[in-house]
Amino acid sequence: MDTPGFNNSTSELGNVSTGKPEVQSLVFMQTVACKAVSGIFTWAAILITCHQIYKHLRYYTVPTEQRWIMRILFFVPFYGFDSWLSLMLFNQNELYIYVDTIRNCYEAFVIYSFLSLCYEGYLGGESAIMTEIRGKPVRTSWINCTCCLAGKTYSIGTLRFCKQATLQFCIIKPPLAIITLILQSYDLYRDGDFNVHSGYLYITIIYNISVSFALFALALFYYATQDILRPYDPVLKFIVVKSVIFLSFWQGVLLSVLEAAGAITAVSVGGSSEQDLNVGTVAAGVQNFIICIEMFFAAIALRYAFPYQIYQEKQPDKESASAHTISSRLKDTVNPTDVVHDAIHNFSPSYQNYTHLK
Repeated sequence: MDTPGFNNSTSELGNVSTGKPEVQSLVFMQTVACKAVSGIFTWAAILITCHQIYKHLRYYTVPTEQRWIMRILFFVPFYGFDSWLSLMLFNQNELYIYVDTIRNCYEAFVIYSFLSLCYEGYLGGESAIMTEIRGKPVRTSWINCTCCLAGKTYSIGTLRFCKQATLQFCIIKPPLAIITLILQSYDLYRDGDFNVHSGYLYITIIYNISVSFALFALALFYYATQDILRPYDPVLKFIVVKSVIFLSFWQGVLLSVLEAAGAITAVSVGGSSEQDLNVGTVAAGVQNFIICIEMFFAAIALRYAFPYQIYQEKQPDKESASAHTISSRLKDTVNPTDVVHDAIHNFSPSYQNYTHLK
């Protein structure tokens, strides 16, 4: 069976004396089958999720919860369409970076949205949470790297750290995206190139540190509030949200290792060596194809993790949402002002002094 992105057709071996790398004449991502399969899975995922978003808008009975839920759900159409579009642009060497960089910013927002859903939507905010967890010993686990907190107790500083650690990921991601595009325009960025003279190495290091802090904070918050979150069935929600982020991250790491090992090679376009698609482009094509498939299963998992039916039960049968009402609710969902205010609040010196006093 042919494997996406790997040598599945006649190869054109480079000249040994000139040291030119091996170049494939064709890969799966260049075929109609790839575009068809990825398109079917992507658009099915988008339709499933958009229907779920519509239902939440129609039965918008608990805005403090559903606002964050829909921001999480938008991950599927955003990620799926972007990955599919990148595949359509596969033969355009490194053009995918401009599309994928924008997409990757949203994963930071998903982590923050999920924390905010639990923090504000389910548990009623900082004061309500502190009433339940203050002074309790920190639950530790080597799986989530919380062993270093053994012997400590939960405090207002714990909640502050969780919020700040997720917000920093949202703040760092956009500048990293802009820097990536600038480096790309100067030919200083190439996927999978860990050379010290390549921007990819430094962008990857910063990104990995940032996302690790965010995921650590999410795990810490879950352990701190596990008991009081139990009525909201948090396990499936945490698994789904962390899986979509972790899968994307570790797939990228694995593909980078395969690039370094030579398992993924450049691709010939039009028979000209000047038009070869580099190894990073091929690896990105593999990941985009996998993401298209994964988004279908993510859409199904999110449908069970964040059902709209529980909100439908809270709305009287006679009440129906008009197109205008649904539109206004959608504007409330995508309005980012609450995120900006939250970032200012959590990083302001006055709030930090307040948490120290508490």
